[in-house]
Amino acid sequence: MLSRTAGNLYWVGRYIERADFLSRLIEATLRLASLPSSYGGMTNAWESALEAAWQHAAHAERGLPVDEFGVGEFLTVDPANPSSIRRCLEAARANARAVRTALTLEGWEAINGAWLDVQRYGTRLESRDGLIRLLETVKASMLAFDGAAHRTMLRGDAYWFIALGSAVERADNTARLLDVKYHLLLPRGEKVGGSLDYFQWTTILRTVSALTAYRWVYRDSVKPWLVADLLILNRQIPRSLASCYEEILHRLDQLSTESGRRGPAHRLAAAGYAALDAERIETIYSRGLHEFLRGFIADNNRLGAAIAEQYLF
Repeated sequence: MLSRTAGNLYWVGRYIERADFLSRLIEATLRLASLPSSYGGMTNAWESALEAAWQHAAHAERGLPVDEFGVGEFLTVDPANPSSIRRCLEAARANARAVRTALTLEGWEAINGAWLDVQRYGTRLESRDGLIRLLETVKASMLAFDGAAHRTMLRGDAYWFIALGSAVERADNTARLLDVKYHLLLPRGEKVGGSLDYFQWTTILRTVSALTAYRWVYRDSVKPWLVADLLILNRQIPRSLASCYEEILHRLDQLSTESGRRGPAHRLAAAGYAALDAERIETIYSRGLHEFLRGFIADNNRLGAAIAEQYLF
C-alpha cells in the first residue's frame, strides 16, 4: 500500500474518533452545566470541555464567551476551528474520498452522510434543542461508520490502518478526559467524594458509555479510583488505555506481518502496553494520577509521530 493511501485511511480513523469524542464530551458538559451555578457546575464545566479538547487557547484567542453557545458552537459547527466536529467530518470525508476504492460502499456512505447531515445545521447554533439533535446525529453516524467498517471491509491493511488511527485517537481522548476531571473540574472548596464529585465521575462514565460496565465490573458506588482503574487498566472496556494499546499493538503486529518488518512504532507500542500491563491503580495514585496521565499523553504523541514516520511518509 502506498504511504499516502495509508495516511488517508489512518486519518479517517482518527478524525471519525475525534468527532465522536467531541459529541460525547459536549453532551456530558450539558449535563454538568445544568447544575445550579451556586453548586459549582456552570462555567467550570464549559472550561473543562475546552481543556479536554485542548481548545482553550484557540477559543480564548477568538474572544468567545465560555458558555453553552460560545463553546458548543465553537466545538461543533464553527468552520474557523480546525478541530470542530464540522471540520473533523470534512477532513474525514476528504481523506475517505482520496481512497474511495479502499472503502466499501457502506463505509463511504456513512462518512459522506455524516458530513452532509452536519452541513444542514449551518455554521451557527440556534438553540439547545438544535445542539442536542446535532450531537445525536453525529453519534449515530459514527456508530454507523464503525458498523459498516466492521461488517463489510476486507480484513487487510486498509481496515488495519483505520482501526490503528481510531485506537491512537481514542487513547488520547480518554487520557485527556480523565486528566481534566481529576485535575480541573472539581471546584475549589468542594469535597472529594461529595455529591458533586460523584455526579461528575458518573457523567465521565456516561461520556465514554461505561457506566453500565462500571456497575458490572465493580458492583459498587462510583468511586474515583475505581473509575480510573476501569478507564486506564481494564482491558474489558474498549475505551480504556490498556484496551487501546492492546488494539494498537495488534494492528501493528498485523501490519508488520504483512510487510515482513517491524520498526520504532511497534517497539513504542509494545513498551507502552507492557507498562500499562504492569501498572496497578494504587501505584498510579501514589505517584500522582495527573503526572501519570500527562506522561501517557506525551508517550502517545510520540507513538503517533513514530507511526507517521514509519508508514505514512
